[in-house]
Amino acid sequence: MQSGLGNVLLSQLLNSYFSTHHSMPCIKLLSPRLANQIAAGEVVERPASVVKELLENSLDAGAVQVDIDIEAGGRKLIRVRDNGCGIAKDELALALSRHATSKIENLDDLESVATLGFRGEALASIGSVARLSLASNHVDNGNEAWCVSSEGREMQSIVLPAAHPRGSSVEVRDLFFNTPARRKFMRAEKTEFNHVEEVIKRQALSRYDVGFTLRHNQRTIHTFKATQNASQQTDGRERRVAQICGPAFMENAVYVEAQALGLKLWGWVALPTFSRSQSDLQYFFVNGRVIRDKLVSHAVRQAYRDVLYHGRHPAYVLYFELDPATVDVNVHPTKHEVRFRDGRSAHDFIFRTLHKALADVRPDDQLGQPTVQQSPDSMVSGVKAGEFGQQQQIRLQPPVSHSPVSHRQSLSSGQVREQVREQVCEQVCEQQAAYRSLHETDLNNVMSQLSTQLQEREEQSDKLAESDQPIPPLGFALAQLHGVYILAENQHGLVLVDMHAAHERITYERMKIARAAEGIKVQPLLVPLSVAVSEREANAAEQFAAQFQHLGFELQRMSNESLVVRQVPVLLSGADIEKLLRDVLADVITHGSSDRIEAHTDEILATMACHGSVRANRLLSLAEMNALLRDMEQTERSGQCNHGRPTWAQLTLDELNALFMRGR
Repeated sequence: MQSGLGNVLLSQLLNSYFSTHHSMPCIKLLSPRLANQIAAGEVVERPASVVKELLENSLDAGAVQVDIDIEAGGRKLIRVRDNGCGIAKDELALALSRHATSKIENLDDLESVATLGFRGEALASIGSVARLSLASNHVDNGNEAWCVSSEGREMQSIVLPAAHPRGSSVEVRDLFFNTPARRKFMRAEKTEFNHVEEVIKRQALSRYDVGFTLRHNQRTIHTFKATQNASQQTDGRERRVAQICGPAFMENAVYVEAQALGLKLWGWVALPTFSRSQSDLQYFFVNGRVIRDKLVSHAVRQAYRDVLYHGRHPAYVLYFELDPATVDVNVHPTKHEVRFRDGRSAHDFIFRTLHKALADVRPDDQLGQPTVQQSPDSMVSGVKAGEFGQQQQIRLQPPVSHSPVSHRQSLSSGQVREQVREQVCEQVCEQQAAYRSLHETDLNNVMSQLSTQLQEREEQSDKLAESDQPIPPLGFALAQLHGVYILAENQHGLVLVDMHAAHERITYERMKIARAAEGIKVQPLLVPLSVAVSEREANAAEQFAAQFQHLGFELQRMSNESLVVRQVPVLLSGADIEKLLRDVLADVITHGSSDRIEAHTDEILATMACHGSVRANRLLSLAEMNALLRDMEQTERSGQCNHGRPTWAQLTLDELNALFMRGR
């Protein structure tokens, strides 16, 4: 009884408290100022956000020159001036109103947005948290220009005459002057300016036909010149990319261009050896709009999976073009994300294009050298050029001399043979003198080795005299260093090759080709594996049953939340099948596809290739070393081993001369 009475009294006390202190408020219409400030919280994060919105308006207005002035990192002043079409006098005040835009008119326009801006919130949101002034000279107004301003209060705008050339100027002063809570969260001036600079770089990469000038505190920081005509387009694009991403990026980048089924991808991807510790050099544009999308990032990472060192990030500047109706750009307040109508097709197209571009890179692409011609009926010292994987026979040429290659190729066959003999004899005499102080036994061993080397090089010189082939990209082997590195000479200078890493990649690629030719070998499980999953995962397993079957997995749904694995690939029989299955299901639900099974299989093949490759401290003959170099020139992704480490490096003559201070 007492307990029941206590509960009643407690309930009355609580009801009294909530009725007194937490009464339900009335529904009220927000004031325009408060509504704009709430919208500004989504649109205006920092000065860089203001610059982004104003630049997009300038580009949509058809400007070919945009000048940006920043003071105090954007906290004090942001001024953006363009030479676009301008805004008519009667529309200036309306331009500062919320949800006012010239970009769209109906739902059909929203479903196929072809402009950068379309929401009509930017100027109103900016004006609600700053002192904004907009001056414009419309293309139909002759020499008349008008100005309108707003100071973040009741947004009352008055149109006044102004002096202004064709185009528009927007001045934003004292950002967040009326919202101290937002202002105190702004970072240091240098940090804020760095964000502004990054925004301008992105827009400059998106429009090569537009010139951009950036000034900070009355000092010019960047000047990006516009590409004037089609004949200068390629050079202008490469110049701007090098200006923004650095010359080293362009020197280590591969140009990509592919088009299929209404999709087009073009741009530059850096070689895996030019990887970054951060993802700070990644620019991806969809119909001219810079985005950061999970689907795109996954496709790029998948393309680099086989060649990128662990923990590193690729660098790229890529442009993806497709029908605007097939991509939704209205999924994020800042428009940094998009949603593709057919995400799987977009993902696969990006992956295949980049995967092929990286696989096709050969040493001659990186060095600008002609590839070696192959001959089916020539051998040197009984060693085929395909001993390290690809069974091919090519003409091997002897190590090049210290004279220029172009001069050596112009000599007659007899002169070439005589020159090689003289060089080897000189080396023999020099090394004989160096070993005079050694014991007689050691000297005999050295002389025996030098005699063998002389005979081998003379045989190769005969082959050189009989052929007029171009010098291959990786040149010809000179010697082996500590049983680990191959030293070779090409047109540019000295080539250093990690023989184990190079052979590992060659073996790995041959094993992948063999696997693709033979198909995936499967193994039925003696005891089927039962896996408890969610209903969503079970539905995905049924939906993608054909893909699982193609990868060597046989799945059967036993209930709403249960799957049974009856068959797996032979190579994965020792793997954690349940964990792998869950990861694959998570991928197909998120991205519509998964490469985890193939990745696990490749990891096993890579391990097998590593153990089956030539080991360190194994002495190779010149013919064997040259055979390895020729195989590298013909193998996909030969620039990196299976772990993403480089397999070879080039030291030019200029670099060697600088190292020894020659010419000073």
